[in-house]
Amino acid sequence: MKKIQFTETVLRDGQQSLIATRMPTSDMLPILKTMDQAGYHALEMWGGATFDACLRFLNEDPWERLRAIRKEVKNTKLQMLLRGQNLLGYKNYADDVVADFVTKSVENGIDILRLFDALNDVRNLETAIRATKAAGGHCQTAISYTTSQIHTVDYFVDLANKMANLGADSICIKDMAGVLTPQTGYELVSRIKDAVDLPLEVHTHATSGIAEMTYLKVAEAGADIIDTAISSFAGGTSQPATESVAIALEDCGFATGLDLQKVAEIAEHFNPVRDRFREEGLLNPKVKDIEPKTLIYQVPGGMLSNLLSQLTEQGLQDKYEEVLAEVPKVRADLGYPPLVTPLSQMVGTQALMNVISGERYKLVPSEIKDYVKGLYGQSPAPITDEIKETIIGDAEVITVRPADLLAPQLPAFREEIAEYAQSEEDVLMYALFPQQAQDFLGRREDPFYDVPVQTVSVRIAVD
Repeated sequence: MKKIQFTETVLRDGQQSLIATRMPTSDMLPILKTMDQAGYHALEMWGGATFDACLRFLNEDPWERLRAIRKEVKNTKLQMLLRGQNLLGYKNYADDVVADFVTKSVENGIDILRLFDALNDVRNLETAIRATKAAGGHCQTAISYTTSQIHTVDYFVDLANKMANLGADSICIKDMAGVLTPQTGYELVSRIKDAVDLPLEVHTHATSGIAEMTYLKVAEAGADIIDTAISSFAGGTSQPATESVAIALEDCGFATGLDLQKVAEIAEHFNPVRDRFREEGLLNPKVKDIEPKTLIYQVPGGMLSNLLSQLTEQGLQDKYEEVLAEVPKVRADLGYPPLVTPLSQMVGTQALMNVISGERYKLVPSEIKDYVKGLYGQSPAPITDEIKETIIGDAEVITVRPADLLAPQLPAFREEIAEYAQSEEDVLMYALFPQQAQDFLGRREDPFYDVPVQTVSVRIAVD
């Protein structure tokens, strides 16, 4: 009988996609033993925006969340998402920070690290791959799937080979926008399985309404693992529902290894959690909608809602369609970067500025200038000289791995947060999110700590 395994995402991407990662650890702990007995391949429960949200919104120590979940989950692998050289932030960190963070993640309980780079520049994965292997973790490298004239099946098969040669233990096709169509998924999985002798996982989102069909076709093509979310936090911008996909695949002759009675108990636990977030207004009904425009504009669902929110705040919601139409134009100008954090936010902001200012590239954020200079890595397709001149003038474009330009950073971080840090994990918390970590650690160490007044900014992570 054909086998297909499941990675459950409700503890990370499922809740990140629907409620902006606002689920506290207390909602997770009572059901973990049941989840551990349900037959999942892995529980994705850390990384992405969880670290940021714990500090910024939940007043939780993200390291303590990891340790608490590890204490309850004895048999099932724990998985995290890591943005390569960006770690969990929005910029490149020096190699010493990357290696230390990966090591501490494994020491505190992570089994599988899913590593991706927003540009599919494998140079930005090298340090994290080496560190994962050295720490004894399972290194899963992820292809950031997207579509363009250069992002062909051949392109992705070549990328999978490069990742395998770098030491990946498994590979994931990471379709953050939900744009992987069923037949392309079948061809892509078939070709990668023929080329690379490694387990292959497929991750997609239900945003565009085709995810279940895609999962059936990739399972038929030989995918080893798929990502789903328990029905309470499934659908829309999240993943397809675990129960529904499992029943459908079992009916098609696949062995899933899931105990569907245990899975039903998991849903019964999370249903009232979901209802509470609905009542509090954190679960916006719109994120459960099907959005076929995702397939037209190749824009992730979280990015769609973020753009609409920004325009509405400025009374410019009538510009929504115009901004959407500008996104693929900006993306083409910038060499077709996949729309995943941080590039999704950067491309969306540039499209917004182009429309609002009435002149393309009249206003250019510093992040876009750094991207064109090569400071995020190599663009998938070359950027024309005309666009380079428009955005950065005659500034130099680097061709080396961006992190090669960064001196070691840990000594300075340790010194800066020495007053409040009690562990290396505290130092890493500060390295990634200095203001939020200092406030959190300050409150922990000093009940009279005065948290500075700061402007609140919301950043939606599309990963």
